[in-house]
Amino acid sequence: MKVVCPGSYDPVTVGHIDVAARASVLFDEVVIAVVHNPAKSGNFPVAQRVELIERGLAEDPRSANADNISIDDVPGGLLVDYCARIGASAVVKGLRSGTDFAYELPMALMNRHLTELETIFIPGDPRYEHVSSSLIREVHSLGGDVAGLVPTAVLEAMDEKLSLRRG
Repeated sequence: MKVVCPGSYDPVTVGHIDVAARASVLFDEVVIAVVHNPAKSGNFPVAQRVELIERGLAEDPRSANADNISIDDVPGGLLVDYCARIGASAVVKGLRSGTDFAYELPMALMNRHLTELETIFIPGDPRYEHVSSSLIREVHSLGGDVAGLVPTAVLEAMDEKLSLRRG
């Protein structure tokens, strides 16, 4: 079974890597879909997000040799259409808390309504329950230590971006 793990991954966190690595054991093929709106600019350009995901996967011993994980750039549109186009049977989403479930459930139900695309929820590792891309960006921009919450390559890229801003 082919599944899709969609997200903006801006930036990818160790929680994202954890969910993808765990999904790669459960499914034949896992596509990490970097979904973005071409009209919006993110913190990192999409090509760099893809590279940072690749490097993050290589850093994690569970996914470093997983040949069933791929990464794709998805420039908008409905997720159900993308999944149909690539032949994915389901979407996999990591859940950190009940708040995530409350946010994700309506989208899962709409996807099933539109095309019968199922969503499979994987509980996040409790060590990363507080980790989100937006919180990582905010804490890092204010000088907080986010080491261990993002892959090494992400921390380096964030440090470089911050030092360029500060001149």
